[in-house]
Amino acid sequence: MTELRIAVVGTGLMGADHVIRIGKRIVGAHVSAIVEPDESRAKSAMENAPEATWYPDIETAIEAKSMDAVLIATPGQFHEPVLLPALHAGLPILCEKPLAPDEESSLRIVDAEVSGGKQLIQVGFMRRFDQGYMDLREHIASEASGELLGLHCAHRNPEVPDSYHNDMLIFDSVVHEIDVVRFLTDSPVTTVEVKHMKRNSLSPTGLNEPILVLLGTESGVLATVEMNVSVQFGYQVKTEAVFQRGIAEIGRTSGMSRFFDGAISTPEHMSFKTRFAAAYDNQIQRWVNAVQRGTIDGPSAWDGYLAAAAVKSGVAALHSGSVEVVKYANKPSFYN
Repeated sequence: MTELRIAVVGTGLMGADHVIRIGKRIVGAHVSAIVEPDESRAKSAMENAPEATWYPDIETAIEAKSMDAVLIATPGQFHEPVLLPALHAGLPILCEKPLAPDEESSLRIVDAEVSGGKQLIQVGFMRRFDQGYMDLREHIASEASGELLGLHCAHRNPEVPDSYHNDMLIFDSVVHEIDVVRFLTDSPVTTVEVKHMKRNSLSPTGLNEPILVLLGTESGVLATVEMNVSVQFGYQVKTEAVFQRGIAEIGRTSGMSRFFDGAISTPEHMSFKTRFAAAYDNQIQRWVNAVQRGTIDGPSAWDGYLAAAAVKSGVAALHSGSVEVVKYANKPSFYN
């Protein structure tokens, strides 16, 4: 089978990592094009993709017929201007989260895909491809511990840049929990409430965190999310599931524990790039395999829209301090 030619759009932190991943760990594909307006950044990424050609924009790359599929890794506000031309060209797409930065643009993308008559977009909620989350979803569905009653989630960063602001706590970070809670429970998020813990004085100026987010679901399962981006010690994502007959937990760091000088220590990840490295590999390999079959294998554009709608209520809850109800458009039969 001919190798899939992938155009990577955006070669910042995430895009450059994907270029390396495709070149070194993915079977059946190679990076054929780098789409990046910053030439120096593009050339840096191309050091790990010697067969790739640089294009300053997606339209030029499409006109050159330089790819069979597109991986979008630009910031969310630039997704729609890349997605729509790629959809029009009939190209399979893996789009990093979010699908789009707001509910309205997400619906425009959904409408464009529906009009094209074929599902081409897979959204990069990579936690669905993490072994721990997959195992927990299977355990919940089996009811081996009885009915799922609730979830406790913790999403912690060692630090964030000064450019990170309050709304990003929801649309850049908690969005992962919004998607994965629905993935685990098979039930949409219906309400969002945000409470503030005592402010961390080590947070960037103007950032009021950590926060506690309460996600209500249609099934009645309540999920708590500690969103904590200045915790200093490392990057940690954990989930604890509460059942009728027991508890299940995922996300604990694997590795050597040291018992020394009256203390116990275990190393922790410092970045999402290592914590979810295997999940990213799994996600992209499964996407490549699916594209070869003419389908997708993961969250759809509709899943991206659902996350955007819940994020809208989450940001409103962050500002209001009240319980905000999530409202969704009717699901097109196209996604059934």
